[in-house]
Amino acid sequence: MGAPDNFEGGDNTKQPLPGNYYGMVYHGGPVVPILITCFLTVIVFSIERLFTLAKANGKGNSDAFVRKIRSLLDKGQIEEAIKECDKQKGSVGNVIRTGLVKYRQLADDSSLNKEQKLAALQKEIEEATTLELPMLQKNLTIIATLASASTLFALLGTVLGMIRAFAALGTSGQPDSAALATGISEALINTAIGIGTAALATVSYAYLNSRVDDLTYTIDEIGLSLQQSFATYHS
Repeated sequence: MGAPDNFEGGDNTKQPLPGNYYGMVYHGGPVVPILITCFLTVIVFSIERLFTLAKANGKGNSDAFVRKIRSLLDKGQIEEAIKECDKQKGSVGNVIRTGLVKYRQLADDSSLNKEQKLAALQKEIEEATTLELPMLQKNLTIIATLASASTLFALLGTVLGMIRAFAALGTSGQPDSAALATGISEALINTAIGIGTAALATVSYAYLNSRVDDLTYTIDEIGLSLQQSFATYHS
């Protein structure tokens, strides 16, 4: 951004060439690097979360997987259901596989009554879900924080730019038009980058959080089906 080709006379201490955004950003003031860091961080973490959630979703359609597991549970085919979880290789499959293994153990356990078995099965599913959720929600807090922080950083940069602009107006004699233009440009650049970063972070967080909610709902739904199946077919 500070390359001489972006500025008048090949000097980066002078005004940027008309319409040259690299030069404008270079003269945006000390807050601009912080805003650019926020922007890049949001992009990197959003891409990372997309890949992670795609992997967590597993192979194939999750709705079709849930229907298949329900069908196998209705037929009492626990081993086949476990094999389907192994094929799915996602967070939903991992949680349900843990529940199915516990299901199989409890079915052969005569030392517990039905209520105790259901409580043990529910606890196993809840613990497996608790282990999976941190992986799904990782870095989402950072994205949400940057949505607010980038706006505050932009406000700081805007204020600093306006201070410079008003300082140019307050000089004795003829106001320094170049310094005035630089101050206003600095203020607007910080505002633009900050608002853009905040908007991207907000949209990214909302979308990624909805993906996590969908996976959590799917886990809860099939976990409930597992408990209902056990309550129906085992004593």
